[in-house]
Amino acid sequence: MASTSDHPGEQAAQDAIRLIAIRETPLSLDEVFKAVGDDAAGGTALFVGTVRNHDGGADVDELGYSCHPSAEAEMRRIAEKVVAEYPVRALAAVHRVGDLKVGDLAVVVAVSCPHRGEAFEACRKLIDDLKHDVPIWKHQKFSDGTEEWVGAC
Repeated sequence: MASTSDHPGEQAAQDAIRLIAIRETPLSLDEVFKAVGDDAAGGTALFVGTVRNHDGGADVDELGYSCHPSAEAEMRRIAEKVVAEYPVRALAAVHRVGDLKVGDLAVVVAVSCPHRGEAFEACRKLIDDLKHDVPIWKHQKFSDGTEEWVGAC
């Protein structure tokens, strides 16, 4: 049986981070999916976070995201960590800032790897770490006129 060194597709790609961005404009699933296309990848996992119509038992009308100037650099740091831990062929992550409505895309991340299990695990690690560590804040406005700020993502 050949070793993975005989099959470079089984290893992480040299330039696996294909797209990292924070945007004020609507996000595109197609752009993110295309960014992680790789002939050596047998599995691609994509996660889409949308604005839901409720939170904590209250109806959400709209929300706004804002971020610290270091947010994109922190996203890149997390992406580099995921690439170092998994055999990532390609990775992309974009997050929206500004005012969003219910149903709008807030975050889209995708990872392609040689196998599906690795892709699922790497994508889960990417979105969980982005949500936990990137300095992005959510300002929710509720139907009853109240509002709240929520920590990172």
